[in-house]
Amino acid sequence: MKSSLRAGAWLFLALAAGCASDNARPPAAGAPAAAFDLGGRIAVRDHEHGFSGALRWEHRERNDQIWLSTPLGQSFAQLQSDADGATLTTADHEQYRAASIETLTHNAFGWRFPVAPLRHWVRGLPAPDLAEEGAERDGAGRLVRLVQDGWRVEFAYAQNAAVPARIEAGNGDAVIRVIIDRFDQPPP
Repeated sequence: MKSSLRAGAWLFLALAAGCASDNARPPAAGAPAAAFDLGGRIAVRDHEHGFSGALRWEHRERNDQIWLSTPLGQSFAQLQSDADGATLTTADHEQYRAASIETLTHNAFGWRFPVAPLRHWVRGLPAPDLAEEGAERDGAGRLVRLVQDGWRVEFAYAQNAAVPARIEAGNGDAVIRVIIDRFDQPPP
């Protein structure tokens, strides 16, 4: 399982790197992040490889559904997590399970996708259950920089926007950039 999933991931990375544009833990205890639907782009660079693609993320109180697509719009993978664990479904409909999305992405791609704190970071907030270091805010009180769980995170905002338009998080092993094109909070 691991070798075939890793081989497929590296194939995607090689293809996506050529098309890139410029443009595992269970949920942690504490207050859950508010529900949101996010559409945007993601780029990841580790010590050996890099890739970019489209990102669609539906977060609800205790579950997440994340779709990753190639820069050309082809489905690459769907990640789902809930209280029972996480599932990765490939474009070939193969499924893999683990305790968390972080474990799945680490096993498949070699880097952690920090879903638990990223649920808060996409809203421009620190994760409430993690210690924060070096938090900096702009003149409007918006978070522009912090360190949490080993990730150094920087936030960029469109003028007068409450949520970030771009997040860049690095932990020494990988750098993840999320560009948020659409952020909706469904009614409760």
